[in-house]
Amino acid sequence: MGLVVYIGLAVFVIGGIGTLIAAFKTSLLWGFACLFIAPVSLIFLLMHWGLAKNPFFLQLAGIALIFFGGGMA
Repeated sequence: MGLVVYIGLAVFVIGGIGTLIAAFKTSLLWGFACLFIAPVSLIFLLMHWGLAKNPFFLQLAGIALIFFGGGMA
């Protein structure tokens, strides 16, 4: 079941990269702030829900896969 955990981790990372892409598309300031200051990503998510909701749900799916794979082991 370790494979499911690794797939979940990959999905989570892809969602995080998607959030960074959305932040950089909004402005360079948002992008660099989300890259270097972790809590700013949550603020970006709340303020730009339309842009950031798909990567956020992708990260949630990755977390679910990680917990599912960890529970199966």
